[in-house]
Amino acid sequence: MLSETSPLLRLSQGHLNLLETCPRKFQHTYLEQLNTPLNPEHEEHQTLGSQFHLLMQQREMGLPIDSFLEADTQLKSWMSGFTNAAPEILAPTDSQTFRESEHYRILQTQNYLLTVVYDLFIADSQKAQIIDWKTYPKPPNQRKLENNWQTRLYLYVLAETSNYLPKNISMTYWFVQSEGQPQNITFNYDDIQHQKTAKKLNQLLKKLTNWLADYQRNQPFTQVPKNSNHCNYCHFATRCDRTPASAEHQNNYLPNLVDIQEVSL
Repeated sequence: MLSETSPLLRLSQGHLNLLETCPRKFQHTYLEQLNTPLNPEHEEHQTLGSQFHLLMQQREMGLPIDSFLEADTQLKSWMSGFTNAAPEILAPTDSQTFRESEHYRILQTQNYLLTVVYDLFIADSQKAQIIDWKTYPKPPNQRKLENNWQTRLYLYVLAETSNYLPKNISMTYWFVQSEGQPQNITFNYDDIQHQKTAKKLNQLLKKLTNWLADYQRNQPFTQVPKNSNHCNYCHFATRCDRTPASAEHQNNYLPNLVDIQEVSL
């Protein structure tokens, strides 16, 4: 149970995605700290993703990475493919360009602290670029990725916490395990997108404030409709008095990989 003296609640893009998808699941997962079992295949994917992020971070810091590459053929293959596909990103930059791996930013909005961690941040006096590594094999639908809170929040927070104009900010996802060779999707920001994100964000946070107030009065967060497909694959279905996922669904279900946290925020 939250109290009036609780510190400001920290929210990442993962929190916002879940809050928008299913408020009740947000309650179970983040307020009540109820864990859902993770498919071993997905757990292995997350481990590989975390290892690649660590590899890129060490490289950016100038630390040796050859021993990691020699010990893991998968990482070596990904690194080789990315080096060939985007040598300009890995090339040294001049002294006027700022580069940082795992670049952290925080923004207070209403009574919440919005946190973002950029896998790689590159900026000069005119433009700023956010780069995010993805290690699942197939890039998602571009429209869906654009509407994902990772894209919206990462761009929004940078515009709000820097002097860069939205039009001079971009975000690029690199899918290092894509079939053939690594692929990328770039989103260029602008004032219109910034205003739309601000509106959506404030609406969602106001709803969260109301849900939290109700929760303090022992009223649970709102649920998705009973006919929602989300309930078919949710491990909280029984707890929420929804039809639980069948064993077949649980075994065959592959969640939207763009929502999987490869590196915990």
